Amino acid sequence: MSDRVKGACLTMGGAACWGISGCMGQYLFTRENMDSTWLVPIRLLLAGLLLCGYYFFKDRKQLFAPWNWKADPRNTIDLLVYGLAGVSFCQFLYFLTIQLSTAGIATILQDLSPVLILLVLCLQQRRTPRLFELCSILLALLGVFLLTTHGSLTSLAVSPAALAAGLVCACTVVIYTMWPKRLQAQYPTPLLQGWAFLLGGAAFHLIFRPWTMGYVPSAVGVIGILVVVLVGNVTAFSLYMSGVPLIGPQRASLYSFAEPVTAAILSTLLLGSPFTLWDALGFGCIFVMLVLLSLPARSGSPAK
Repeated sequence: MSDRVKGACLTMGGAACWGISGCMGQYLFTRENMDSTWLVPIRLLLAGLLLCGYYFFKDRKQLFAPWNWKADPRNTIDLLVYGLAGVSFCQFLYFLTIQLSTAGIATILQDLSPVLILLVLCLQQRRTPRLFELCSILLALLGVFLLTTHGSLTSLAVSPAALAAGLVCACTVVIYTMWPKRLQAQYPTPLLQGWAFLLGGAAFHLIFRPWTMGYVPSAVGVIGILVVVLVGNVTAFSLYMSGVPLIGPQRASLYSFAEPVTAAILSTLLLGSPFTLWDALGFGCIFVMLVLLSLPARSGSPAK
């Protein structure tokens, strides 16, 4: 299997797992009365303990290698930025957006990250966006407009808070997609994910203090938490972040469209979330945007 095919399968598989996890998160918020400030700290901490625990028994020396300040202090700094500003805040903002809207809206707003990656690449390469890249930016803006207003200039179909959380979430995707390249060249992706989750879980427990909320999940809620942890954290991040180095962040962003599609289908069929023609048009605009942004890789230019 070529790296391109393997990378595509890994990123699509990871994205689909995120979609399943997002739909489960919507179920927990709407049917089990959970709160994102309770769910996310527990989700991150459990996932981090699972992955770090695996490496503790598999290779204890490798587990602590990224924290060897004397060997390379940049690794410690990179891991802190990647784990906290990237992965952890992405997780919190993603589930906050779901709680404020739907899983489909949250995932499609998160998928605006390729436009931000494009802008970062243009700055790094000191060039202006090409014509098709400008078209992709306009399509992204149009897609967001259709999703959030349903064509009305006087009202929003989603709350301003959900829109803001989703857009900032897209910024954090840029961080965890582009920042860890040097770390990934030295350490296994699941190990980096484990530390990122553990850092975020510890930090959010200190910030939100979920043990003071008095919430006790039902048996179904516990199963939902396990799905969110095992499918949405451990499996999804490991698959996606293993695929990105093989095909590059731009092409990976195209295949990650499996996430909003999965989330929208499941939330509509299983949870009864509305999905209108305006939503379909918005999804279509953002999908075409992703196709346009994959053109450099498809035309022979190296994926960045």
